[in-house]
Amino acid sequence: MPAESVRPRAASTLTVREFQQLIRAIYFDKDRRRGRDGTFRWLVEETGELARGLRKGDRHNLEEEFGDVFAWLASLASLEGIDLAKAAQKYVGGCPRCGSIPCVCPEQPARRSSPRRRTQDK
Repeated sequence: MPAESVRPRAASTLTVREFQQLIRAIYFDKDRRRGRDGTFRWLVEETGELARGLRKGDRHNLEEEFGDVFAWLASLASLEGIDLAKAAQKYVGGCPRCGSIPCVCPEQPARRSSPRRRTQDK
């Protein structure tokens, strides 16, 4: 798909699907050569930069870092054939566990991740 077919107008607001298509048009060939693991490592690195930005509280830097994390997430999803807009539908009815907006699930203590246990909630 040529990049021209997904190039947004300058002042438009992108949908999640349009953003993913744009990032795919710009970077998919590089992402495919880098592979899933390399692309995931970049996502993790950018997430670390976002964490540093949150600690500093610089609004301009935070906007850039959120954008970078979203772009790398879109790249990884494209490599895996995942449509982020479709994946987001999980939350359209509210919290996937209790179904409420806002969520009324009891707070859970922070969990340490385990390679054997996958969490179903976000």
